[in-house]
Amino acid sequence: MRDGVLVATDSPLLVIHGGAGVERAGLSAEAEAAARKALAEALRAGHAALKAGKDATDAVTAAIAVLEDAPQFNAGRGAVFTHDGRNELDASIMEGATGKAGAVAGVHRVRHPIQLARAVMDHSKHVMMVGDGAEAFAKEQGLELVDPSWFRIEKRWQQLQKALAEEAAAQASNTPQELPGKAYFGTVGALALDARGHLAAGTSTGGMTNKRYGRVGDSPIIGAGTWADSRCAFSGTGWGEYYIRAAAAHETCARVRLLGQPLAKAAHQVVNVDIPKAGGDGGAIALGADGSIAFPFNTEGMYRGWIGADGMPHVAVFANEELPLP
Repeated sequence: MRDGVLVATDSPLLVIHGGAGVERAGLSAEAEAAARKALAEALRAGHAALKAGKDATDAVTAAIAVLEDAPQFNAGRGAVFTHDGRNELDASIMEGATGKAGAVAGVHRVRHPIQLARAVMDHSKHVMMVGDGAEAFAKEQGLELVDPSWFRIEKRWQQLQKALAEEAAAQASNTPQELPGKAYFGTVGALALDARGHLAAGTSTGGMTNKRYGRVGDSPIIGAGTWADSRCAFSGTGWGEYYIRAAAAHETCARVRLLGQPLAKAAHQVVNVDIPKAGGDGGAIALGADGSIAFPFNTEGMYRGWIGADGMPHVAVFANEELPLP
């Protein structure tokens, strides 16, 4: 027990997701295999940090950086395109032990947005930076900046062309365009519990295809897409507007902290009951200081996985897959 909290200090854990909204019909065997491989690599990277004695925040940053470089996921190099044909990247990170947090939104040239969010947390007086100012800070911090072409993936470009065509057709027929919930999916995230029993959470995203007007979802918003405290850590993936309105990440952990709800029950209530009741959908990962894990989601699939002290990655994609828990 630490300050009234049951803490698992001998079993470091790392939990990740690569986004909800996965559909079998749109996923080839090759793409599925590549995604599973990337998830396993991210788990190993975070586990290596924990095994080396680094803290939960280091593990989260390491795991998400791998996912940001994997074109299979809508974050970093796999980011989707805005209406104007650009990539706008968002990320956030939070430490449970200190309550410190950092976030960035709307950056275009930062290879690893999660590292910039970490720098905002560690080396500034602020919590969130956006756009050109965030990129100026990234340069000051010596973080890697890349040409925007680094983020161009042909699959994502074709997704934008399809969305633009559908939008034009709707306008031509004077029919309101109804976007499916899956249009809002695409995020990566990681949670870690280190050897000291401290938690951390992080989330990174490329936003939504064909978005306009500088739209920002829940991923970089502390309390909506990302949260960590002494008992609970959370990273969401789904229809961001609903996660913001529900303060989904904070609400889940508040239920654990204030109501004493088991982690799985709290996460299920918020992600699979409250958000769908309001009209949204998606998924999340949650990790407790006691070592409990939850993977709530209400779509056909969600890229997800965890790794424990033995260093063996456990990965799953679809809802009917059994994912053994520690």
